Order: sequence, then structure tokens, then C-alpha cells
Amino acid sequence: VAVRKGAPKPDISSPEALKRTLLAAKSITYNDPARGGTDGNYFAKVLDRLGIANEMKPKTVFPKTGSPGVLVANGEAEIAVAQFQSLISVAGIELVGPLPGDLQDTSVFSAAIMASAKDAEASKALVNFLRTPEAAVVIKAKGMEPG
Repeated sequence: VAVRKGAPKPDISSPEALKRTLLAAKSITYNDPARGGTDGNYFAKVLDRLGIANEMKPKTVFPKTGSPGVLVANGEAEIAVAQFQSLISVAGIELVGPLPGDLQDTSVFSAAIMASAKDAEASKALVNFLRTPEAAVVIKAKGMEPG
């Protein structure tokens, strides 16, 4: 969840707090489920689960391109919900935090060396590098957790 830089950070500490925050918001943005993508489809299900999907429809602004965070930075929406990785690089917004509790959905990224790799040693070197403390610093800086 993200808001415009300098705006008060809303309470998203629990599913009920998130629900109150979303209902009080003038506008929200997230990726349009009709355009595909995991985060937009997932958040639409969160709104259903919270029982507020219909109330949120008139105040939802879907981005035509790019991150929902850009709409918040431009003042076109008050609250953005998207994966941290797509929000973290948007200037003019501040991250509030992840969805609370069991509303959070974790995406796991894996690295593997394909049997048909033309340079298996280079692939192995990359996979090994991704396990280093140096790589962990960058992974965390990009809003992810190293495994």
C-alpha cells in the first residue's frame, strides 16, 4: 500500500483497519484485473473478501499503463495497492506497508539452471551470487526478501 509523499499514512495494521481505510479513501488504484497480472487479480479478491468490492468500484482508478503508484504521485488517486517491486521505484509516493496478516500474498521467485543451458557454469555463478550477502542487500533494497 502506498500514498502520496507527505500524506498521512493510513492505518492498515489489520484487515478491519484496511477495510476502514479503503472505505474512507476518496480514490484508490491497483492494476486492472481485466488486463491480467497477478497483483490486480489478487487485490480484487481481497476487496471481495473484505466485503467492499461494490463500494470500491466507483472510487477505483485503473492505470492505463505503468504502476498504480504513478497515479498516486500525480494526485489522480489517494491510495495505491501493488507489489512493492512496482511501487518502490516511483518518485513522489511513500510506502505504507504490506497488506495486513493473512491478506498478504507472497510471491516466490526461483532460479534454476536449465539442462539445455549453453553456459551452465555462468548460470551456476549467477545462482550462487544470488545467495550471497551482497545480493541480499540489493534484493532487500528492491522490496523483496532473500530466501
